Amino acid sequence: MRNIRFRAVRMAFAAAMLMTAPSVMPAYAESGPGPASVADLAEGLLDAVVNISTSQNVDSGGAPPRMRAPDGSPFQDFFDEFFKDRQGDGLRNRKVSSLGSGFVIDAEEGIIVTNNHVIDGADDIEVNFADGSKLKAELVGADTKTDLAVLKVKPVKPLTEVPLGESESMRIGDWVMAIGNPFGLGGTVTVGIISARGRDINSGPYDNFIQTDAAINRGNSGGPLFNMNGEVIGINTAIISPSGGSIGIGFAVPTELAVNVINQLREFGETRRGWLGVRIQPVSDDIAESLGMAEAKGALVAGVIRGGPVDDGTIEAGDVIVRFDGKNVDTMRDLPRVVAESPVGKAVDVVIIRKGEEQVVKVTLGRLENSDAEADAGENGDDATDLPQVLQTSEVLGMTIAELTDEGRQEFAIADDVEGVVITAVDPDSAAAEKRIEPGDVIVEIAQETVLTPADVDERIAALKQDGRRNALLMLAGRTGELRFVTVRMD
Repeated sequence: MRNIRFRAVRMAFAAAMLMTAPSVMPAYAESGPGPASVADLAEGLLDAVVNISTSQNVDSGGAPPRMRAPDGSPFQDFFDEFFKDRQGDGLRNRKVSSLGSGFVIDAEEGIIVTNNHVIDGADDIEVNFADGSKLKAELVGADTKTDLAVLKVKPVKPLTEVPLGESESMRIGDWVMAIGNPFGLGGTVTVGIISARGRDINSGPYDNFIQTDAAINRGNSGGPLFNMNGEVIGINTAIISPSGGSIGIGFAVPTELAVNVINQLREFGETRRGWLGVRIQPVSDDIAESLGMAEAKGALVAGVIRGGPVDDGTIEAGDVIVRFDGKNVDTMRDLPRVVAESPVGKAVDVVIIRKGEEQVVKVTLGRLENSDAEADAGENGDDATDLPQVLQTSEVLGMTIAELTDEGRQEFAIADDVEGVVITAVDPDSAAAEKRIEPGDVIVEIAQETVLTPADVDERIAALKQDGRRNALLMLAGRTGELRFVTVRMD
């Protein structure tokens, strides 16, 4: 009843709006309701989309407990006989199966693309084609960070392939079509639009998903998302759903990210990503103001990894990277992706902001071995409770600070290569406490100027206040040397 009443009110409201609507409709209404049919398009693509079936032997954790009759029961012999052949290795292992989707991109070589999570841990991979034929597949390579995998089959007859298109040319509102294997129902076609681009769903370091309302369900993983020209512009990967079924929020890996990964997996069987060798963190409004930047953009370099590609002073802690190899770095999360997409050993131009001035430096990329080293906001601190106190010499911005002596290093477990002024206490009601500054942190720089004594700190804070600054930009070192930048209000 409640839905019916709501519908009646909505219809009355719509009628009233029509009565008062202008006689000339807006220009955007002339574009039409969308494609009248995708039948011809789907017919030419269905044969290239495959169902992927995997099986895996898993340890069930041992045999079930053996049943016994009550003590003294004459039926114990029957129990022993019945369960005799049911104890042992026969029940220790069981086969688990799963289903997913994929698509052929090279008919001659038998190359198929899917999601890594579709085939992860599989002992056997079988590809089922639209005509009912089946082929065993071997894994060419997989990448957990983008959730992509490449398979290879040996064709016994000609296959149908589909081309990879340019996802970067797609706009929000463009029509798209998904084909896959939802819930084991092969050859299922759904249509929708691109709802958003550049989505970060915290699934990996290079998240840049296309969001679509085309119905995607379990089993669609690894299937293609097509544009209206029949080109693959995304690989369906994930959904948001409280029930497990589609609610119109699905995500696909864009081809602009996938193509390079697919090519590397085909050539090397693994990914070979570029590596810059810096730790980075976001540029907040406060940090931008402290650095004299007109707007908050780019990736702030919080530290340079020893032995990395830029450990020669080319890039320094405190630099803000705003452009990399011709690509804008608008936010922190843009940098790991554009660096990873660059070839190992390539010399690239990097635009940085250093002490308020824009500069261009040239760096040669190394190879990424551990992605965690590339983008680390550096905001995790060790517990600082019940720490012994060192000599207190000054108080500033709600922090008690002291010269970093050998005794202080030992008491706060600070690494030998960390230099600066140690923080021995933090007022819990201060702006410093709000920024998670803790005893044992070491102030290395203030406003990109090195400080070594409490007097240096007092002098720098006084100078900033005299210049009319509202925030102080501090470079802090953790006890192991991890660097991070924080801004602290000076009012």
